[in-house]
Amino acid sequence: MPVARNPLHGRTAVVTGAARGIGAAMARVLVERGATVALLGREESTLAEVRDSLPAGRSACWEVDVTDDRGMSLAASGIRARLGPPSVVIANAGLAEGGPFAESDPAVWRRVVEVNLIGSAVTARTFLPDLFETRGYFLQVASLASIGAAPMMSAYCASKAGVESFAHALQAEVAHRHVGVGIAYINWTDTDMVRDADRHAVLRELRGHMPPPARKVYPAAYVAGRLVTAVERRRPAVYVPRWLRAAQAVRAAMPPVVTLLSRRELPRLDAAEPFSATGLLGAGGRADQAAGTDAPRG
Repeated sequence: MPVARNPLHGRTAVVTGAARGIGAAMARVLVERGATVALLGREESTLAEVRDSLPAGRSACWEVDVTDDRGMSLAASGIRARLGPPSVVIANAGLAEGGPFAESDPAVWRRVVEVNLIGSAVTARTFLPDLFETRGYFLQVASLASIGAAPMMSAYCASKAGVESFAHALQAEVAHRHVGVGIAYINWTDTDMVRDADRHAVLRELRGHMPPPARKVYPAAYVAGRLVTAVERRRPAVYVPRWLRAAQAVRAAMPPVVTLLSRRELPRLDAAEPFSATGLLGAGGRADQAAGTDAPRG
């Protein structure tokens, strides 16, 4: 009896934000399941480390800012020439920062929205011609923050709500062209971004006030495996953990509950340790900030 070939076998997949965390973990799973992977991100040396950890010839990396239309177009040309037209594109690149909105740094706040939302749109626009050709699949990595916003994370929540709406609109636009679009709703994942957030008392305490299932942190490899399975099955949505699907049914009730909790808890937390901006969270955020600082200014 013939053995069924994995649907990813021989395909080219693009992963943004592939230098670490969920992006790097997804790259590993994609290669294990037969794909060749284009790794995109801001840090050439870290991307190279991920590439070198994978079987030889099964991946290549491109240093690029996902908000840069021209840079992404050049990367896409290189991917087509070297690996072939992609049939899977995963918009995973993301940043986060915490702290009171009223005191936030406008440039940092804007950068989070630009990378998470505009960067996802640039990624889709860049690779849609390939996906039309290959009848491929685009996965947008969203978040529980797409469903229910949290205080002290306004830029992240706004951008993740935005990518959810963007992906829904794109889903409807390209269905007749046989391109699948999926949305990945994920919760706390063991990445350097989440570990960095836990160093800040107010963010740690706010997560601690969530119900036990909602504050659990999941291994990046587990989350990546679930997302790649969704890619294989061209799912319109994937929830990790699975109970997140239930949050869709009660999302209208979430803002007043969060506001009630915040009204009670934020004054207590502020009295114990005054709130301050975190800056971009995680090693990826610091690398992005450094790259932005080093970039030439016109």
